Formats: sequence, C-alpha cells, structure tokens
Amino acid sequence: MKPLAYRMRPQNLDQVVGQKHLIGPGKIIRRMVEVHLLSSMILYGPPGIGKTSIASAIAGSTKYAFRKLNAATDGKKQLKQVAEEAKMSGTVILLLDEIHRLDKTKQDYLLPLLESGQVILIGATTENPYIAISPAIRSRCQIFELKPLSAKDAEQAIMRALNDKENGLGNYNVELTDEAKKLLIDKGNGDLRSTLNALELAVLSTKQELEDENEKADHILISEAEMTNSIQMKNHAFDAKADGHYDLISAFQKSIRGSDTDAALHYLACLIESGDLISICRRLTVIAYEDIGLANPAACQRAVIAINAAQKIGFPEARIPLANAVIELALSPKSNSAISAIDEALSDVRNNPFSPVPNNLKDAHYKGAKKLNHGNNYIYPHDFPNDWVAQQYLPDQLMNANYFKPKGNSKIERGFKTNYTNLKKLQRDNLNGRN
Repeated sequence: MKPLAYRMRPQNLDQVVGQKHLIGPGKIIRRMVEVHLLSSMILYGPPGIGKTSIASAIAGSTKYAFRKLNAATDGKKQLKQVAEEAKMSGTVILLLDEIHRLDKTKQDYLLPLLESGQVILIGATTENPYIAISPAIRSRCQIFELKPLSAKDAEQAIMRALNDKENGLGNYNVELTDEAKKLLIDKGNGDLRSTLNALELAVLSTKQELEDENEKADHILISEAEMTNSIQMKNHAFDAKADGHYDLISAFQKSIRGSDTDAALHYLACLIESGDLISICRRLTVIAYEDIGLANPAACQRAVIAINAAQKIGFPEARIPLANAVIELALSPKSNSAISAIDEALSDVRNNPFSPVPNNLKDAHYKGAKKLNHGNNYIYPHDFPNDWVAQQYLPDQLMNANYFKPKGNSKIERGFKTNYTNLKKLQRDNLNGRN
C-alpha cells in the first residue's frame, strides 16, 4: 500500500493545504489554471509543504498528462520519453524534483521543449533558485516561494486524512486526543509528508484493549504516548548548505545587531541544533567586530576568548561560552564606525587613480634611497612630547580624506572620537601653518 501522504495528494487546487498567496481565489496560480494559460514555474521552499501537491493539483485541474522526474537521478532517456508523450498528447506537465541539480546536458535538451510549450515545467527545490539554478532555466520560469505551513494548515490536512474513506483513514474511525494532535503538529514542524505518514503509523500500530475478546473495536483512540512512539524527532531545515541555513545566520546577526537577546539566543539554538560550530564561530567573530566594534572593544576580545573555548571543547558544552558571548554582544553598545571607515577607504582605493606614498614615508633601508629622496624629511614622533608631531601621512590627492566617523555610542568610543577630532585639528593647523 502506498503511504498516506501519497494517497492524499490533491487532485485539484481546492484540496491543496496552505499556500493561499499562490492558489487562493484571484491569486496567480489559480488564475493561470482557470484560464488554461499555464507557464513553466519553479516552486521552492522547505520539504513537505506542498510543491508536489501543487504540481499534481495543477495537472488534475487542467486534465493534462502529469509526469514526475528527478533531476539528480533521471537522465536524458526519461526526458525523451516525456517529450514523445508531449508530441502525442499535446502538452505534458513535468514535475522535476531537485531541479537545482539539473546538469547542462539535460538542461540543453529541456530548453527547446519549454520554448515550444510542449512541456510545462514545474521545478521543485529546497534551494534558493536565484542562487542554485542556472539563468537559462530561470529566465523561462516564473519563480514562486512557498510559505511554511501553519498549525491550522497541518490540522486541516490531518482531519481530512482521518475523514477520507477512499484514500485516507476514514474507515478506521480514528480519534486523536488533543495532546496527541498537538504533538503530531508540533513535531511535524510544517512538513506535511512527515506528519501524515506519522499519523498513519500511529493508526495502524495502535491496538485497542477490549474487555470482551469477542467484542470488535468501533474506533481507535490515539493518546499522546502512542503518538510519541510513532513520530520521529522534530524535522528542522538545518542543512548547512541549504538556503535556510544562511537565513538563520542572517537572522542571528541581525538580532544581535538589534539588541534582541532572546531572538539572538533562539537563532543560536537553531544553529547549535544544526551542529555547524564552524559557521557559528565565524559569524560571531564577524558580529563582534562589525556591529559592536569600537563601542566596546573589551566585549569583542571576550567574544573571541569564548569562541576559542567553544572550539576547544566542542558540542554540547560549546553552547555555554557561545551563550555568554551572544548575551554580552546583544546587550552591548553598538557601533559600525570601523567597518564604515575601512569600506570608505577601500572605495577610494578602488575608484580613484593610484595615489603614491609621500616620499617622506617611503622605505629608506637600502643604499640609494637618499638619492631618490625616499625617507628624507621623515619626522620621528617618539622624539617629541607625547610621542606625536604633525606631518603629512596621506597622499597629496587624499589630504582631506576623513574616513573614520565615530558615533560616540559609548564612553569608550566618545574617547576615540575626542582623540581623533583633536589630532586631526592639530595636524591640519600645523600643516597649514607650515604652508
């Protein structure tokens, strides 16, 4: 017998759970189906949220032939079979799973079929198509992002499966306790395929105890304990190479930058569950110096110490120093003045003609340097009070450059700001006086 998730696959758009932004009344995919004006598309999002369901529903609603291939495992031979069928029947809807793994040979064969309209491609992927799919395929497809299913969506699918006597579990007269249903929804984490298959296992493996051995059970009651033994650990989209991983990294940094400690800890926990200690440590180091920076240099140093400790001890204990660092960085004053300064300096270097180093700063540790005027007139700051003396350091073309713009969001950075402003003024006044 085929799995419940397969049997409950929608035959029309009205049976699709969730994704109302695409298949709801007046929305784009429903409009395309209603006027029979389909175009190739790419559906992307986490596993089990309806990519295949939408493809089969489109095929069912339009009565076109529907074929399913996998870009990783099916070859040109299978594509040829689809092409031949399209020539015979007019149009075939091809669901191509893992479309991000389509190689150039298969892509080159597929493109003319898309151009002619013989094949309407529905590509399914968990990867971001703007990153993982070739421009040639992208340019011929509309791209739709599927949203994670809500608890209400998952409950709707569960109840439909329990009541469907033809394809579902309606003949078993199943009753779920509220606790069992909540557990099933929570552990499914929006993956409807996993949720429905766990439900089927719970129903088929639950035996009812009867007082009379000759009595026949008129329904199956599934408790929280029975559901617990029928479902796998919560399904997370934590593939370190997937798009969702980079979304987590992004949310992690933005939460610390925004001083939301609880959100930062939440995303840290998600990243810890992914097991990718390398990415966590790298990103946390970047955050420390990019977002906290000169507002609290000591916090940056302590973050590096915590990161080193985490790398030495590994998981699960690494979570402890990482949490210390995250909490301190989230609650610390913030400043991006350092990264802004270096980026502005880089912009000058990249976009302006090369500015030669002033002669007085050039290397003079070789014979003949003096004849070239290299190092001549250099003034040694340590020979002067406070180890400072006014002299030109920037190239002539950049004499008025002012890259560092301290914000003064902390006492420390206000001190940097005062020193920077005073030194710039002293240097400018002295150099102008000499000129």
